[in-house]
Amino acid sequence: MKIIGAGVGRTGTLSLKSALEVLGLGPCFHGRHVLDHPERLPLWEAAAEGRPVDWTAVFRGYRSTVDWPGAAYWRELRAAFPDAKIILTVREPDGWYESVNRTIYPMFGSGADPRAQHALRVVPGLDVFTAFHRRMIWNGFFGGRFADRDHAIAVYQQHNAAVRREVPTDRLLVVQPGDGWQPLCDFLGLPVPVEPYPHLNDPDRFWGRVAARMAEALQEG
Repeated sequence: MKIIGAGVGRTGTLSLKSALEVLGLGPCFHGRHVLDHPERLPLWEAAAEGRPVDWTAVFRGYRSTVDWPGAAYWRELRAAFPDAKIILTVREPDGWYESVNRTIYPMFGSGADPRAQHALRVVPGLDVFTAFHRRMIWNGFFGGRFADRDHAIAVYQQHNAAVRREVPTDRLLVVQPGDGWQPLCDFLGLPVPVEPYPHLNDPDRFWGRVAARMAEALQEG
């Protein structure tokens, strides 16, 4: 494991995943990959319950990780992979909350969006993944109070502050949307690619990926 992404969901993590893979630091594990490895779900469930976890087994085959669920365990990952560098993706708190509230919360938290309900019916394993997601993030990380905007934003800010406080500055890069390649490449000691930095974080693309996953499941069924 070369890179540990400590930034929570909807802070540009999918764009960072793509960027790291362009730079040769992939495959990069993202929250969406939990479903790709159902045999590893018991390991994530153990983490959610506070039991010891073999993090090497969790991330076997990956050279980097971003987004939840890994970001919720950044301290444990630092201990397991002491040579890894830490990247904290951040964005303005109100914009972050609105983004989460329009995407992953109605999909995996409240389940209130009809698209989420449809996906649960047609995508194999999504019900188990959603139950884990709710236990770990919405009931764990946010204490069951994500709908309380002030509380959720306070938790988000406390998380970011803890990463900044605990990770030595020479091991930590803090980035926000719009920073582009230069800070990332300087931090990693790599040349800047010719291609534009990826931008994959808008809500429409999120729901497009949900629709694509449902279409794929229906074809396989």
